[in-house]
Amino acid sequence: MNLSALSRADLVRELLSPLVCASSTNPLHVSDAVAQMGMLGTTDTVLAHRLGVARELLLRDLREQMRSGPLMTSPQVLRDWLRLYCAGLEHEVFLALYLDAQHRLIEVEELFRGTLTQTSVYPREVVKGALARNAAALAVAHNHPSGEAEPSRADELLTQNLKHALSLVDVRVIDHFVVAGDTVVSFAERGLV
Repeated sequence: MNLSALSRADLVRELLSPLVCASSTNPLHVSDAVAQMGMLGTTDTVLAHRLGVARELLLRDLREQMRSGPLMTSPQVLRDWLRLYCAGLEHEVFLALYLDAQHRLIEVEELFRGTLTQTSVYPREVVKGALARNAAALAVAHNHPSGEAEPSRADELLTQNLKHALSLVDVRVIDHFVVAGDTVVSFAERGLV
């Protein structure tokens, strides 16, 4: 079932429907549910599904909060959304957060998906996405499934290439985030943007 296609009311109804059986011996974690969904028994599958529904509700709520005002006025909301989005991913993803002139969120797009250790990012595609959404600015993010949040030299070089390419079409890169587990590193906070 595609949770992102369900309405909020459907998700809440799914989340609140009675459980078949609860297991008190195994504590549940969102990342466990995402990673092990296909390998569980019926009861555990129901619980994993419920955790998936709860995760989707949280992602939607955080996304709405990011749309309500300038993105960087509530950086904790963005960090929470990034951590939750990347929870349990065993491969790298590269995200673009397209922003309007007031830095309110227009849309989030997963542009590229890679392997455990790398993702190929094409600046041309990032520029095309920004122009298609009439974005004035954007933030980018990617995860490190290895758990090490420290940006690599390649990450820094990519940020500079994106800044240059996007500046040619008057789109400003306001930040680049690296997500690893519970840690989110901001390039802007480190003076790398």
